[in-house]
Amino acid sequence: MSIPSNEEINGVISTISSELQLASFDSKMAFAVSKNVSKTIKMFAVKCEQLLSTDGEASQVIEPATAGQTRNAAVVNSLYYLHMAIDKLKNNSMQGYDAKCLAVVSESLEALTTLMRNAVQPLLSSINDSMEAIILTMHQEDFSSATAHSDSQQCSLYMKELQGFLARVQSEYLSLFECTDFILECVQPYLCNGLELFVRHSSLLRPVGDGGKMRLAADFAQMELAVHPLCKRVGDLGRSYKLLRAFRPLLFQSVENIVQSHAVGDVIPISTVLHYLFGRAPEELRSPHQVANWSLSRYTHWLETHPSETDRLVLIKGALEAYVKSVSAKGGTEYSTVYPIMLELLNKGLKE
Repeated sequence: MSIPSNEEINGVISTISSELQLASFDSKMAFAVSKNVSKTIKMFAVKCEQLLSTDGEASQVIEPATAGQTRNAAVVNSLYYLHMAIDKLKNNSMQGYDAKCLAVVSESLEALTTLMRNAVQPLLSSINDSMEAIILTMHQEDFSSATAHSDSQQCSLYMKELQGFLARVQSEYLSLFECTDFILECVQPYLCNGLELFVRHSSLLRPVGDGGKMRLAADFAQMELAVHPLCKRVGDLGRSYKLLRAFRPLLFQSVENIVQSHAVGDVIPISTVLHYLFGRAPEELRSPHQVANWSLSRYTHWLETHPSETDRLVLIKGALEAYVKSVSAKGGTEYSTVYPIMLELLNKGLKE
């Protein structure tokens, strides 16, 4: 079974157009023709669905595009071509048709869009998984340097790897799709997730010295460049982009200034700021995953599966309470200067 060519699709469109024009003066005939158009579109979708590759070959992102990935892109391009042509007919040749007829055709167009999304989803999921895996490796790098070196303003190795990967994604996989706007729309949620994940992992780095802050700030700037090939404007990533831009200045601010920032609790979740402040605290004030005896990867998975800010803050509260107990157990009466500031910020978050 071969992928329908644009010429074949044009033949289908021509037939549909003629039938729509003939039926435009008879409401009963118009509805019958609209149902036939819908049936034709759905049959086309079924044929295309049978052509899709759904095995591991469709989702790999290690080697150059496989035959299955190339075929899937060609199928999506055909679906998109038909969708655009029918949508144009609907807006031009069906102007005199009632809402019932338009709804029938619109429903079949939605079916095409759904199939297109399902066709690209395995590839995009693999891209997302690889992006997450690369970001996670930031914890294998050393950000503890107390002094800025000549290379402190250069981005980290994981960021260079991420930039290379996303550039390759665009050139080897996404460039196969002719429906650029549709693909960018599908990619956008994954890019937003990538930005949020990057900020989250950045906040969990510990320890971070002044030299490390310089390098991390460079990583923030390079993160914008990394995702740029996969979107028209980085600003289109909305709240996730604002989060990225708002967090970077906190790297160089005092603890007191950080908690007074208008972005905290608005653009930047309070839990994320508290995670970062753990990195400003002495070792005795252990991070939530250390108190729970979890690995960092387990903790980040917990954060991903518990998006509720309240759930996250309650876990952080447990870490602060554990710190108070450890100080008391040693007979101490004084706490780190960052502790009361963190406690105040925590209580503010729990009240909200």
